[in-house]
Amino acid sequence: MKRIIQLTFFLSFSFLLSCVNESEKEPEMPPNKALLESFEKANRYLTREEEENINDYVRRHKVEMKQTGTGMRYAILKEGTGAPVRRNEQIHIKYETYYITGDLVYTTEKKIIVGKGGIESGLEEVILLMKRGDEAKIILPSHLAFGFLGDQNKIPPRTTLVYKLKIIE
Repeated sequence: MKRIIQLTFFLSFSFLLSCVNESEKEPEMPPNKALLESFEKANRYLTREEEENINDYVRRHKVEMKQTGTGMRYAILKEGTGAPVRRNEQIHIKYETYYITGDLVYTTEKKIIVGKGGIESGLEEVILLMKRGDEAKIILPSHLAFGFLGDQNKIPPRTTLVYKLKIIE
């Protein structure tokens, strides 16, 4: 008997809720679309803020930099005399990684095969614009460095990084 009363109450309550005039309801956006739009709006804001920080850095340091379509900026500080770097070549690089605040994060020296990974995508991009012996200063927006996750060590998520890179002959 108790079950019948509970079931009757539940059905009556459900019926009352469903009696709302459909024309009075606000159209609902599918949850995935609403979430996606929210993420896009937040990402646009963060991207603009990061771009402003990079522009401020360039102004403060008075460095003439070129900008690529991906947002990476670079300046060749010292011209090398070697051949241009090509994809699939092994090269020896040395670089320092800094936060945009100027604090040193890492010093690295290693050999890589260009285009095969093992370094940040923004560094791969700029290396293909350089030649052996070149030294450059590079600013990588977070999406070309360690992105949304950081490096799980010293570099936090969404961090703009500055590099001093030398391609050793």
